Amino acid sequence: MPINETLSQYSDYSYTTATAIYVLALMFALIEQGFGAKGRMAAERSKQKARELVGAGGPSVTAGTQVEPPREIGRPERIGRMGAALLVLAALLHLAAIVLRGFAVHRAPWGNMYEYGMATTFIAVLTWIVILRKFPVRHLTGFLLTPVVILMFINGTMLYTTAAPVQPALQSYWLIIHVSAAIIGSGVFLVPGVASVLYLFRAAHDDNPAKFPKFGPKLPTADVLDRIAYRTTIFAFPVFTFGVLCGAVWAEAAWGRFWGWDPKETVAFVAWVIYAAYLHSRATAGWRGKRAAIINVVGFSATVFNLFFVNLVTSGLHSYAGG
Repeated sequence: MPINETLSQYSDYSYTTATAIYVLALMFALIEQGFGAKGRMAAERSKQKARELVGAGGPSVTAGTQVEPPREIGRPERIGRMGAALLVLAALLHLAAIVLRGFAVHRAPWGNMYEYGMATTFIAVLTWIVILRKFPVRHLTGFLLTPVVILMFINGTMLYTTAAPVQPALQSYWLIIHVSAAIIGSGVFLVPGVASVLYLFRAAHDDNPAKFPKFGPKLPTADVLDRIAYRTTIFAFPVFTFGVLCGAVWAEAAWGRFWGWDPKETVAFVAWVIYAAYLHSRATAGWRGKRAAIINVVGFSATVFNLFFVNLVTSGLHSYAGG
């Protein structure tokens, strides 16, 4: 079927608009991060007081008894909430760009590097939105959006590819199965990577308050960051594993071998080993804290390296390496 140029153009418009709104949401998040520390500390004191009263036999907040008057929301927090709303709006436009691209090319919209990067960054943002509903870490949104915006800018400029059919080797149902699993795994892995980096800053400050005296106290507790990193990795790892296995099966069908040490295959396998070591060390050796965070950061680096550098510098059998 011919390419629908109109839908392709609308997809490009949606992608560009989403990127611009992500930048705006990033600015709002950084304002809350930089100036909303007092409000977050007041909220934490309020929650701690409520827990102490309940523990001492006082009235439960969940029973409908208000412990203290509602705390006034400061301007940085209001800006942070606006940033979160913009994040959701941008994610919807991001999703629209992916869907429109799919309808334009009449296939799964991840047949080249541009489409792959577009889908992966969307999964990262979607994962963060889910995290925001589980943990009070909205003020950290800027740290997640910074790599996302950078990757989207590179993807939309250096790696942009006009809508077109894929090469014959990719015209298979494995494009949906294998690549979608790789996209979900890689996108989710961006979140624990950022969480682990922030964990190292927070842990360093907790060990020595003289380190990062202004930045460290603004971060959530090390335990919260550790739980975010671990839970998201637990979800992403089996999906990524499924993607690697499906890739081997597809390679055998398309190229006559399960493994050929293609650059993208090799780095993906290295990343898989790193994340397997992270989960194994936590489960068996009890490696938590800094050592586990360092392993996760190395895995995060391998994922980003495979996502963009391998495709920009090297060439191989994967179509993404050629753009």
